Amino acid sequence: MKKVIVVVLGLVLFVCAVAIAAVQDLEIKGRKLVSRKPAFTLMLPSEFQFVHFSAVEVPKENSRTRNYLFIRERNKQVEELLIVQIADKTNPQAGPMTMPPLKPYTEKRMYVKEKIKRGELTVDYLIQLMAWNPDAPSLQPIVKRGIAIPSRWALQGQLLFSYQAEHAIFVRYSKDVNSFGLKISEDGKGWERESISGNEKRIYETFRKIFTGIIDSIEIGK
Repeated sequence: MKKVIVVVLGLVLFVCAVAIAAVQDLEIKGRKLVSRKPAFTLMLPSEFQFVHFSAVEVPKENSRTRNYLFIRERNKQVEELLIVQIADKTNPQAGPMTMPPLKPYTEKRMYVKEKIKRGELTVDYLIQLMAWNPDAPSLQPIVKRGIAIPSRWALQGQLLFSYQAEHAIFVRYSKDVNSFGLKISEDGKGWERESISGNEKRIYETFRKIFTGIIDSIEIGK
């Protein structure tokens, strides 16, 4: 029995050590997101707090995906949400990593979907309106901390890029539309791409500047 306990304890300690090392591979210092594996940095519009880390092995893709969850909250309520996912190739003999294309939740509330080239780096990105879901399993670590996730509209930007075909970096940044301080429509029709106007359009244009600023700040090998 003692031998079993020692083995189990050793395994727990090993898993904890691996998790701590993975968390340290990516952190936020002030407004700068710093990744050490792979090496890149980018600037964020706000200071975020770390909430949760998890990792998933994907044998069919010869990869392992690390998931990092960050938030900025006000009065115990989420105002901005940041999810960073990094897929690492686990089999050196496998071919280059492939990345699925970005897809919006719905075409009618997707405002832009483009590629940006910065030197040798190509970044796919999109901006859309979406609804935060406080019941989503991936967001439960936030709820367990006693922080509320408002069930309402948020603007979300997604960006995706490959790092030397050995890693794929996927970032999702979203911000509560009510946090911009303007009177807005609660009806999704007021946010549809073909008819967006007034304060909704002003908020979108502000968000687009914020998100493209994140993309422009990416520095590889930093």
